[in-house]
Amino acid sequence: MDSIIVTGNGPLKGQIPIAGAKNACLTLMPATLLSEEPLTLTNAPRLSDIRTMTELLRSLGAEVTSMQDGKVLSMSSHNIHNHTADYDIVRKMRASILVLGPMLARDGHAVVSLPGGCAIGARPVDLHLKALEAMGAELDLREGYVHAKAPGGLKGGIVDFPFVSVGATENALMAATLAKGTTVLKNAAREPEIVDLARCLRKMGAQIEGEGTSTITIQGVDRLNGATHPVVTDRIELGTYMLAPAICGGEVELLGGRIELLAAFCEKLDAAGINVEQTALGLKVTRGNGRVRAVDVMTEPFPGFPTDLQAQMMALLCTAEGVSVLEEKIFENRFMHAPELMRMGAKIDVHGGTATVTGVERLKGAPVMATDLRASVSLILAGLAAEGETIVNRVYHLDRGYERVEEKLRAVGAKIERISGQ
Repeated sequence: MDSIIVTGNGPLKGQIPIAGAKNACLTLMPATLLSEEPLTLTNAPRLSDIRTMTELLRSLGAEVTSMQDGKVLSMSSHNIHNHTADYDIVRKMRASILVLGPMLARDGHAVVSLPGGCAIGARPVDLHLKALEAMGAELDLREGYVHAKAPGGLKGGIVDFPFVSVGATENALMAATLAKGTTVLKNAAREPEIVDLARCLRKMGAQIEGEGTSTITIQGVDRLNGATHPVVTDRIELGTYMLAPAICGGEVELLGGRIELLAAFCEKLDAAGINVEQTALGLKVTRGNGRVRAVDVMTEPFPGFPTDLQAQMMALLCTAEGVSVLEEKIFENRFMHAPELMRMGAKIDVHGGTATVTGVERLKGAPVMATDLRASVSLILAGLAAEGETIVNRVYHLDRGYERVEEKLRAVGAKIERISGQ
């Protein structure tokens, strides 16, 4: 199993290109199941999760071709011959549940395994299922699979989510494009990935209004056509690499970054004493001398502070001057990186969904273990600012969400290398 070795090496300087969004691409790929015509995605990230979704779509009969070193995905679902998403593939990634809505909408039946993924809480799929039931789907859960059918096709309906769910909004949005009549999604997620999906579906001929707000209205159509669509910039990769110079000093420009993708996050960096500037090419992040200031953080649905940047922000606050409080409001059990940061000398007290971080002057390198995707990169960031060598073990999670992380950080002066396991 691979490990990554990071040695604290002082300030960073240079540019880092930001890839297309993993979470957006994993949502856009199942949209191919809605049409018999080709769907082409440009600016696709080169990640193991993308390969897993490719494997899943191919298992259903879709043709998926990767071009230009993986940055372009050409897909065609004109010959879907299998409507069962098998456990052996689905267990690798929670986003696999997103094939359910499109298959059900287009062909009236689907069997999809309940998904797996990072160990960050229950993250149930009940909101996905309730949304489809509101559109007339008949569902039966047995032996770990969702057996879904809509013999007469899905019908428009009112879907009122009891709390915001990005995945459930995406599944319902795709399904509603081919439902008969009008579907209204209330308390819908507002993330940029939702907006990106709606724009792609509109290119395919869908009639959608209200994306980016809490109410999305979809007028179903009889069929969708093909399209070509660029994947939106990955705001989580963007925020992660913004924290690199914030943690160990220097000036780094993140190519393709935009403040509106991470406004709440940028506000917290400003409060901590980090300068963020929009440039013609992206975002420039600068940290001067001295320690950053402590800030309090509470994760919220977009446009609030992203839960997927909580672990990385904690790494920054471990060396801040003062006491910071982080409240995790999205997922339970998402402070598993805290004990590993404490092995590096961090002072963190976790009670339920709240972590209190008392900043120390300097972290110290140590062997640590990654527990999930975002925890992996938070430990790498901490290692950039630590005294000595940090060995991050079990980094297979990392490749699910960050492409060529060592290459990108080395390009701005970080001392980092990957050691292949046996």
